[in-house]
Amino acid sequence: MADLRLPQLPDRNPVKLSIAIMPDLHQALNDYAALYARTYGRDEPVTELIPAMLAAFLESDRSFARNRTKL
Repeated sequence: MADLRLPQLPDRNPVKLSIAIMPDLHQALNDYAALYARTYGRDEPVTELIPAMLAAFLESDRSFARNRTKL
């Protein structure tokens, strides 16, 4: 087998989740999307922002990162 510098790419098939949220969280997400559009001059649907928001949250949680390897 060849010794490539690039490792095998991870699975990139999206997984669809369906959730129910409270009205106040829904409003907050819509407000965030509006602020995002004003900040970057580009409208993005909430459904496109949520995965990035969740990833940023998980990446910033040091306790989660420390303990994730123990799972």
